[in-house]
Amino acid sequence: MSAARGVRLATYLIALWKLFKHPETPRAAKWVAIAVIAYAASPIDLIPDFIPVLGQLDELILLPLGVALAMKLTPRPLWEARLREAEASAEKLPRLWWGALLIVAVWAVLLGLFVWWLWRTFAAA
Repeated sequence: MSAARGVRLATYLIALWKLFKHPETPRAAKWVAIAVIAYAASPIDLIPDFIPVLGQLDELILLPLGVALAMKLTPRPLWEARLREAEASAEKLPRLWWGALLIVAVWAVLLGLFVWWLWRTFAAA
């Protein structure tokens, strides 16, 4: 990811944080905003970076799609005001460790389902 793209993404994430905290933000937009922020700030990715190509695709696809969805769910003037605030701010995102716990839970469920499938497949044989 280029430095300019990374800075722009950071600005969008800060705008999402401001959007999440704003009292006039629609509930659906708040849910999407906090989910995107939690995923972005989480030290654990849904698709680990060491997996070639797919590890980088989650940041290149999931985060921009999440930002776009939050923007679509938010009245345009409200989003533009939060984006201007983010551009003028030197604020950083807080660390959301519960976001990491959520990603770990997703992986645990997937692993559990895989083990269950293996057990069912080979126990029937």
